[in-house]
Amino acid sequence: MTILRSLIALSILPLSIFAQSPSPSPSAEEETIVPTFETQKLARTYVLDIPAPRGQIVDRYGNPLAQNRISYNLAINFPTPLDFSDKAAIDFAREQIAKAEKLLGRQINISDAAILRHYRNRGIMPFEIAPNLSEKDYKDAKDEIRPPMLWRPIYARVYPNGKVAGNVIGYTGKTGRNLDGVVDNHETLWPATEGREGLEQTFNDALKGKNGEYKLVFDKDGKKTSEKIVTAPVPGDTIVTTLDLHLQEMAEKAVASKAKRGALVIVDPTNGDVLALASWPTYDPNAFIPSISAEKFKALQDDPDIPLLPRAFRSAYPPGSTFKVAVGIAALESAAVTPNDLYQCVPSIDIGNVTFHNWKKTDRGALNFVQALTESCDTWFYQVGIKTGAEPIIDWALKLGFGAKCGIPLRGEAEGRVPNDQYMKATHGRKILNGDIANMSIGQGDLLVTPLQMAQAMAVIANGGTLYQARLVQQVQSIDNEIVSAYSVREKRTLEISPQTLDQLHEGMVAVVNDGAGTAHAAALESVEVAGKTGTAQWGPKNKERTAAWFAGYLPANQPRFAFAAVYEGDVGSTVHGGSTAGPMIADVFKQVYRGQGQLANGTRQRNRVIEPPNPLNVRRAQPVTEEDESN
Repeated sequence: MTILRSLIALSILPLSIFAQSPSPSPSAEEETIVPTFETQKLARTYVLDIPAPRGQIVDRYGNPLAQNRISYNLAINFPTPLDFSDKAAIDFAREQIAKAEKLLGRQINISDAAILRHYRNRGIMPFEIAPNLSEKDYKDAKDEIRPPMLWRPIYARVYPNGKVAGNVIGYTGKTGRNLDGVVDNHETLWPATEGREGLEQTFNDALKGKNGEYKLVFDKDGKKTSEKIVTAPVPGDTIVTTLDLHLQEMAEKAVASKAKRGALVIVDPTNGDVLALASWPTYDPNAFIPSISAEKFKALQDDPDIPLLPRAFRSAYPPGSTFKVAVGIAALESAAVTPNDLYQCVPSIDIGNVTFHNWKKTDRGALNFVQALTESCDTWFYQVGIKTGAEPIIDWALKLGFGAKCGIPLRGEAEGRVPNDQYMKATHGRKILNGDIANMSIGQGDLLVTPLQMAQAMAVIANGGTLYQARLVQQVQSIDNEIVSAYSVREKRTLEISPQTLDQLHEGMVAVVNDGAGTAHAAALESVEVAGKTGTAQWGPKNKERTAAWFAGYLPANQPRFAFAAVYEGDVGSTVHGGSTAGPMIADVFKQVYRGQGQLANGTRQRNRVIEPPNPLNVRRAQPVTEEDESN
């Protein structure tokens, strides 16, 4: 690809760092010595490291998420041998700095102490006076720069889509401060960078590439006689993610337009690929390039909306009524109830000494499972949950992937929580009681679920019972498009869910969105049928209680291509509901995806349909990694 091969050209840029004419090669008498302050003027040879261009991060179609640009630093070359007095060195630098200020139209603040420290310790190296200049600065002044001033082009990270996927990509930082001590062999020509968060951090070793070597040679009098690249740097590998940049953009836009805080996750139910992993608010990783000030970083850390928190996978919330899907599977598969069994949907019921209420104030009469799911009747699920018992509900919740990390290659993924007797004893000093089961049956109590886990669970239902390994990275490939490592589609387990139970879930979830009694009308689309479940749950201390409003499901209902979960994180004391706040987020995204596709198409629902993932950069595939090696 043009983007990838352009890095090869970047790798030879250090030839222009010193802007000198070619010099003869060193003689056989030249030797390499360890430089010190006392020996620097007589040092014969230095071998310095050239930092490699950092590898790219791209979406599933090769669209860049993180790549490199050239940053220009304006520098001064002191003449060799280094025989200036202190005053002469300062005067020489001040003269060039004055010229640079006139050319750039700005003041350059450099102390005399900094000039002398560089001259004494590093006089053989260019002295940078104006770092990280813009392309405009460079174009405006490039023809006016004359020796002993020179341009030092270096590699800088750039995130071409700004904030998009910032919480997933992460950011980089310098591995150390700018050097000002005595020049040492195999120090880098400029500070290298390392990943500090997200995929930049996880795949840092692959992205950083291999340093090249640059040789400087001086004669016995300390005069530079030659400089050349001995070994060219090898650019880092490319990380090919499963993300769809367009879907990611739409997901972030949908959450940002509907919520101060929230998340939206979209996965492919046919293979477990994460197509969008949106958290809001987020941050622009470009703010960290070349470095972020302490004040700006503190502002990010102190922001009450916590933009540095990737809510899609690092935050866990009570799932509310979306968890009724898991309770329904447990009840039907354990035969605690049948599809035709009727339970009263009354305004409230007493369990022990506590009255448990339905969200509706009126008596809805006797309902079966599909009707209860459609209306999200709490009192129906209290009764059915207690009859089913805690063990089957917990068992099926775990089978669906709740209570365990999904295994994407990002630091800090939350496990969520499915409480059992051991947890209840440790936390509350007792086993699970009927009141706890009632709370669990409507997704309240001690349950916690991440948006990614919820989307993964919906994918299992959408595809008919297969839990795939969540996959965020497809492969790592070299600059020459050779596969370094590949992460294959992998089935973690197949859940033995009966066709009858799946049909009941499907019918109920379609009715949630499309039936008159459903709770998610705001998520309905004209051109495609959506299946889903709303949820609203409170969490936090009583005086600071907040609401998580959910909508999760899949579409098209009859042949699922997307499974999703959206969560709206409400303010303290706010009143929000999944159908009216999270549902519209999903509608906003998929209205664009299915724009202009006409009326709903009828068809037979497919189960366990597997589609070969795209080969985004049109290269050969490697053998898949083993299960033991699978990190994402």
